[in-house]
Amino acid sequence: MADDHTRVQEFFTARAADWDTRFPDDAPAFDAAARSLALHPGDVVLDAGCGTGRALPALRAAVGPQGTVLGVDLTPAMLASAVRAGRDREGTLLLADVARLPLRSGVLDAVFGSGLISHLAHPGPDLAELARVVRPGGRLALFHPIGRAALAARHGRRITDDDLRAEHHLRPLLARSGWRLGTYTDEDDGYLALAVRTP
Repeated sequence: MADDHTRVQEFFTARAADWDTRFPDDAPAFDAAARSLALHPGDVVLDAGCGTGRALPALRAAVGPQGTVLGVDLTPAMLASAVRAGRDREGTLLLADVARLPLRSGVLDAVFGSGLISHLAHPGPDLAELARVVRPGGRLALFHPIGRAALAARHGRRITDDDLRAEHHLRPLLARSGWRLGTYTDEDDGYLALAVRTP
């Protein structure tokens, strides 16, 4: 496994057991972000880099019992925490790399990614892989429960100009990867970039 994957696994393995308790008030933000995908009953949705599965209940509520919810994560400890929290009842959990998804092309209606982009080893190709598994016209939500400035402050840093989540970087990156950025919100109380899969 590549060194960048090992670093991601080590980072999240060390934090998996208490991840949910560190951010106990984020559920409403996850719910609102999941609703922004405008899912329909029966849709097929992927939570890419699902972690402890915090978005799975909202995604399940959106697609209903006839829909399909998948949660993919690279870190076994995060998936184990999702199971302990009972979120495996809301969707199927898969240990997999979002850069090489075990899915056929065009099978998804939407992808949800919380905190995902900053952990992608190769953002362009990885976002293209997400585009591969989504049907044309399908949707992508890149989300974080707090905005870039608030997140940087939480970590004692300042926003840098090379941040991939900045709109002027994200828009062309998505365009090269098979997506068209629609709405973009970056405020202290949340970050949400919504894109559509281009034909």
